[in-house]
Amino acid sequence: MILWPNFFFDVLSLSRPNYPALWQVTGMFVLVYAPAYWWAARYPYQHRHLILIALLGKVLGPIGFLWSVSTGQLPLAFGWTILTNDLIWWPVLGLYLQDVARACGGWAKLLLGG
Repeated sequence: MILWPNFFFDVLSLSRPNYPALWQVTGMFVLVYAPAYWWAARYPYQHRHLILIALLGKVLGPIGFLWSVSTGQLPLAFGWTILTNDLIWWPVLGLYLQDVARACGGWAKLLLGG
């Protein structure tokens, strides 16, 4: 994505974006999040708030995608990224956060930093 910003669009036979740098920035964000995911995977309870942030991103991404499809800004084929990057994580992250919220004394405490 960073080195070959048009690869995804070419594979799906979509027109290339006018500003490939925006797609490269998305790749950079993914790269920046990688250490956080690594820390959370090694010590999930200690980094439970990183997991909460991850799930938030995995929920907001599909919402933004649906809005973009409904307004004609993105083709439905772009949804493959949502399936493989977001939806696949919902069960795992959701079940983990359900357990950790219980261990913290509830969702309110977890959301307040507990």
